[in-house]
Amino acid sequence: MSPRRYYRHRGLAAVEFALLLPLLLVLMLGLVDVARAMQAQMILINLSREAANLASRGKLQLSENAQTIIGQVAASAPPLDMNKLGMIYITRIMGSTSGGTTRSIVLEQYRWDDAVNNRGYRISGYAPLSKVWTCSNWASGTAGTCVVPTGTTAPVVSMMSGQLLDGEVIYVVEAYYKYNMLFQTFTFGSFSTPSLATDFYSMTVF
Repeated sequence: MSPRRYYRHRGLAAVEFALLLPLLLVLMLGLVDVARAMQAQMILINLSREAANLASRGKLQLSENAQTIIGQVAASAPPLDMNKLGMIYITRIMGSTSGGTTRSIVLEQYRWDDAVNNRGYRISGYAPLSKVWTCSNWASGTAGTCVVPTGTTAPVVSMMSGQLLDGEVIYVVEAYYKYNMLFQTFTFGSFSTPSLATDFYSMTVF
């Protein structure tokens, strides 16, 4: 190969690399966000599992222990900042049989709002609605505690409906995290980086 042709090929390679470099950088940044998102989702799954396990095995009443349980698992969440961007719900559900039909009714529901340690909702203001049951009356005197109707007005939910025995109790823990992408969606012609959901979610039943 003549020197002139050699330098021409080198010049073309440099131009091609310069054209591809922005695209490669965009792909790399997108992969970084995807990796962070996967890590956040795995942490949420572990949080909901551990909280449900603690709630189901706790010796204290859930009314006395819910904020402690939530605080303990949230403290194990780094690098996620659960105190500013997270929320955890614990819902206690019981099977109730009447007329040969077993329904799932809500007995208690708590969300992370720790007045003692000043953590949770009072700091973040972040409270996505529970997908199990949406409380419409949070107690003013006891932070993070829902005033759940009882008796004939007890809320009925679809969670494990018809699968629970009469009087059987389950604990459902939902963990949310408001994920912030490091890099917003970038469009280059017909190509764009993926856009990730902002509210990550995990649910565990014990």
